[in-house]
Amino acid sequence: MGFLPGFRFRKQIGVAKGVKVNLSKSRVSTSLGGKGATINVGADGRRMVTLGIPGTGMSYRTPLTGPIMLLLAGVILLVFIAWLVQPELVRAALHWWQPAWF
Repeated sequence: MGFLPGFRFRKQIGVAKGVKVNLSKSRVSTSLGGKGATINVGADGRRMVTLGIPGTGMSYRTPLTGPIMLLLAGVILLVFIAWLVQPELVRAALHWWQPAWF
């Protein structure tokens, strides 16, 4: 058993845009990213990726392995190339989930 089982503590501290330090009762980690996609690196070196739909509370979390890193790099490259060709289309696609009143 740990210290006060059942008691939870979590605090996020923004260090820079897209970079946060996460503190909890049992560990410290760093998060890179923002709404929709985040990479979390723990003090023990464990890396996790979280992909979600902002505003819904739904997300998927999995360990960051070699194939997933290659897939993410490919998606980032495709988005970058599309941004060079059609920046307004990419901007619209990245913000499709936002309600009209935002």
